[in-house]
Amino acid sequence: MNYIVFDLEFNQDLPSLQENKHLNWKNEILAVNPETRSGFPYEIIQIGAVKLDEKLKTTGTFNRYVKPVIYKEVSSFVTELTGITTEQLNDGVPFTLAYLSFLEFIGGTDAILCVWGMSDLNVLYKNAGYHRLDTGLIPKQYLNIQSYVPAYLNLSDKKLIGLQTTAELLEIPLSVDFHDAGNDAIYTAQIFRKIYSPSLIPDVYEYTDVSPVKRSHKKTINYDKLLKQFEKMYGRPMTKEETEIIELAYKMGRTGQFTE
Repeated sequence: MNYIVFDLEFNQDLPSLQENKHLNWKNEILAVNPETRSGFPYEIIQIGAVKLDEKLKTTGTFNRYVKPVIYKEVSSFVTELTGITTEQLNDGVPFTLAYLSFLEFIGGTDAILCVWGMSDLNVLYKNAGYHRLDTGLIPKQYLNIQSYVPAYLNLSDKKLIGLQTTAELLEIPLSVDFHDAGNDAIYTAQIFRKIYSPSLIPDVYEYTDVSPVKRSHKKTINYDKLLKQFEKMYGRPMTKEETEIIELAYKMGRTGQFTE
């Protein structure tokens, strides 16, 4: 059994790209899949991974740059964040080849995937599905390393902290840059070694590709029906004070500030 610590970098669908006259992106996307840009916001441009054995010893590394077919120009935001340029990706491999190579590196569905946050798992499945590739070969067991850090560091709040901040708090040497899939996988693996405990039990990932739902018109509360329901429950009319409290409680509840 192996642990596969992996990280992704991906390009984003930004409105500014639609104004680029050098990209006939509508025809290019429709030729691959009828899905629209708004339905496919992230395209993988780099896959990085570290393979660990049961003793958490590194037994292999993986790093592939992916030549994009949807957003052929890397957004300025992504380039500034990751250092990845459009020219660099021209020498990358097609996603299908990168994906199959990654599955070969994983070595079977009995492996446990380790990620820093859930977005990379979601995007991996989304991209594989877009290219009509078999997602059944992706291991189902996973550990979200980021979610275990607050308890390990005895943090008073449950707010998740970033990869670099965690590495600094755990006194891990910052020898390479962040926001590179290969480097971030290495940092995540080092953090995993630091916080590892036999009590870390993998979860099972279930991918659901939910299409965006069109927003309906804004609904309003029917206070007459609400008050009649209270009167039915208590067997008497509500007083003016009680009516005002019910209305106020409903409005406060809709703000979401009391949810946990």
